[in-house]
Parts: sequence; structure tokens; C-alpha cells
Amino acid sequence: MNKLSFTDVLILLGGLIPATAQNEVYVSGAMMNVMQKGQLQGTISLDTIQQPHLYGLGPVEYLAGEITIADGKAYTSTVLSPTTMQVKETYDLKAPFFVYSRVDEWKEHTLPDSVTDMERLESHLEQISRNAKRPFAFKLSGIVPSAKIHIMNLPPGTKVSKPADAQKGKTYYTVQNMDAEIIGFFSTEHQRIFTHHNRYIHMHLLSEDRKTMGHIDELLLNNKLKLYLPF
Repeated sequence: MNKLSFTDVLILLGGLIPATAQNEVYVSGAMMNVMQKGQLQGTISLDTIQQPHLYGLGPVEYLAGEITIADGKAYTSTVLSPTTMQVKETYDLKAPFFVYSRVDEWKEHTLPDSVTDMERLESHLEQISRNAKRPFAFKLSGIVPSAKIHIMNLPPGTKVSKPADAQKGKTYYTVQNMDAEIIGFFSTEHQRIFTHHNRYIHMHLLSEDRKTMGHIDELLLNNKLKLYLPF
């Protein structure tokens, strides 16, 4: 019999936390429903999934910010100006779509020299996970050479019926040589659910000082960054 983790014991003792299986990926809502059908209201309350070692990402309901959960702590980022943002730690949040997973133990992997951007990272993850359980969460940690991130900042009351409508108010930020953690999810079967139609990965950047956080649009990498996988 496998040894039970502390989290598993809590589940068995009476559901003190949600019964999420270790390394299983859970999804609430769908990106396409938000971008094409205008379903901006929350489909999940983050405080209902709060637990140790949880990882997750998605936008704030009504596209009013971004959400990242890292090792059981939830953060939201909102736009203050074209150059500044505010990051808060809170589970008092709802998301129109959200992907999350409980990872009690990560395994460190070396990032090859050839993996220098998002496309090559996606290809690398696709290759090394062919015999692993998909979808899965992953993370990168270290000094990020460069990244372009955004925060959703849809004006209140905006109606969304196509992806272009949802882009109104989106604010971009550029970071360089930042000590950060990147939380990501990989899947070949969830395009337009929690990844974009042309991607297998969805990633958020969260700075080590917890003052910068957003959805990653562009990313430069090097082999000094550490890659962590649940397998």
C-alpha cells in the first residue's frame, strides 16, 4: 500500500479540503465560452479549492485581472496604469475558467540549451511527456531573461461576442532578468479550454518578491532555469 501524504489523510478524515487527487488536472469553465460567448461570470470560487500544494491559473471573472495559485497561495494582479500593477494574496476570487492541480512533490529536470523560447519549451514538454500522464502542471524557477506578460483589464460592462472584444483594455508589461517562478499547464487536448487554439501550454509568471504577475505571451529562456515536473 502506498504511503499516504498529509493532504490525503486530511481528505480521508472528513473532507477538510477538496478531494483533488495528486497530480490530477481539473478544469472549470472554458476559454472559448468566455471569448466567444461572453460568459464572463465566475464558474468557480477559489476559496472552495483552497488546499496545500495547489497550483492553478486563469483570469478574474469579468476579465478584471489575472489569478495564479502557487504552492497553495493564491495571487491576483490588476492594472493600476500602463506601467504599474497591483498584486495581492487572496482566495476571495472567482474565475470564468480555471485550471488547477495538486502537486505534493516536484521532480527537477535540466532544461536543454536548445529550449530558448515558448515554442521550443512546448516541443520539449510534448516530447518528454509522451509516456507520462497528460495533462499536467509544470513550473520553471530562476532568473527569467525576458518575458512579455499581460493582465486582462476589460472595462466594466463590456459585452464580449468574439475574441477581439475580450482584448479591450488588455495591458502588457515587459520584464527582464527577473527572479521568478513560472506556473504552467500542458495539454494536447484542451485547446480553447485552458490553452489558446494554437498552443499546448498556458503559463503565468510570478516574481519572487510577489510584486509582478501575469499571463505569459512571449518568453526567453536559458538552461540556468530549473524545470519541475510531477513525473
